[in-house]
Amino acid sequence: MSGAHHTQLIAVIADEDTTTGFLLAGVGHLDPRRNSNFLCVDKNTTVKQIEDAFKEFTNRTDVAVILITQYIAQMIRPLVDAYTKPVPAILEIPSKDTPYDPSQDSILSRVKHLFSAGPEVAHD
Repeated sequence: MSGAHHTQLIAVIADEDTTTGFLLAGVGHLDPRRNSNFLCVDKNTTVKQIEDAFKEFTNRTDVAVILITQYIAQMIRPLVDAYTKPVPAILEIPSKDTPYDPSQDSILSRVKHLFSAGPEVAHD
């Protein structure tokens, strides 16, 4: 076992209620430079700020999973759809005001495609 300890964080990009819930559950983290692992999106948050946070979180080596509310993922859909790395994993989640729609989840669509593209099994 090496002497280095690497923390794997969950990052959150969500509305205030969802972000607050995850922070109360202990997900929040600030590094020594005061960089956080969450973006609380409100009516004043720009699409560019959301895109920048997504790019930052997907490039951080200490982030293992990014939770993003689905309606916010829709705001940056081309960026989410273009992301193909396995880590950090991107999970689209519902928010209090917007239910989860599996047909809009690009990650779920990719997984379904992978499983449906397998070899056909002959049944006798």
